[in-house]
Amino acid sequence: MRLTTCLFIFILSQPVFANPWEQANEPSPLKPESIGSYANGCLSGAEPLPLKGKGYQVIRPQRARYYGHPATIEFIQQVAKDVQARGIPSLLIADVAMPRGGRFSSGHSSHQTGLDIDIWLRLADQALSASDLKAPSYISMVDLKNYRLKSKNWTEQHFELIKLSAEKEQVARIFVHPVIKETLCKQETAQDRSWLRKVRPWWGHHYHMHVRLKCPEGEKHCINQALPPKGDGCGAELASWKPKVIPKKEKVVKSETKPKKKKIKQKPEQCLLVLNS
Repeated sequence: MRLTTCLFIFILSQPVFANPWEQANEPSPLKPESIGSYANGCLSGAEPLPLKGKGYQVIRPQRARYYGHPATIEFIQQVAKDVQARGIPSLLIADVAMPRGGRFSSGHSSHQTGLDIDIWLRLADQALSASDLKAPSYISMVDLKNYRLKSKNWTEQHFELIKLSAEKEQVARIFVHPVIKETLCKQETAQDRSWLRKVRPWWGHHYHMHVRLKCPEGEKHCINQALPPKGDGCGAELASWKPKVIPKKEKVVKSETKPKKKKIKQKPEQCLLVLNS
């Protein structure tokens, strides 16, 4: 057998890692810094969130997505303490970021800079067992078929949790399902409704809230998202999310245009140093 053929067979037999960010199993030794944008960046000097702390537990720890910017870790621990002080059951912390940030092969397009946090709306009255933590079940707050709140699942504690989080100065946005946003708008009776501006409607967030923090002060390579529209977002903007009812007899004509291929985003050059450090 010729040498070139042997080499070709050897290459084919080797594992191919399409995403090097998922292969990094420890943080970079560089100084803590969030680099790039939430959906196209990386994280240096990450800290792991302890798997259990006062007022919270980390779920699905086997995925190793519990790394974040030190400011993010501090934020999670503080919110959990605030929640416990108010008598709210423990939080279940889901995805934050990978050890060096970067993109996931599937699922999230964000969570790349260690400033995004998924917090489940299932509140834990008791500590979850190891098996439950590995494969937990979620509790939806929304009747998705009928586009309405599941009143039996929603409590005043959910309102308190989201409001408490949104009022934190370092929070840029909180994504929730449009029905949850609508519920928050109705429940808020205080004169100050400014925190509602940060709570943004987004599909898929019916069983968890996605908290996004601002770039830490002084980190010049971190890109903040533009500010949300002015106002509390409870009017026409929120109403526009409600699905239009399509008559049963009406046929939906599919577009014949071919979907455009997504361009691969070029990461900031600093991310190459993070990946190879």
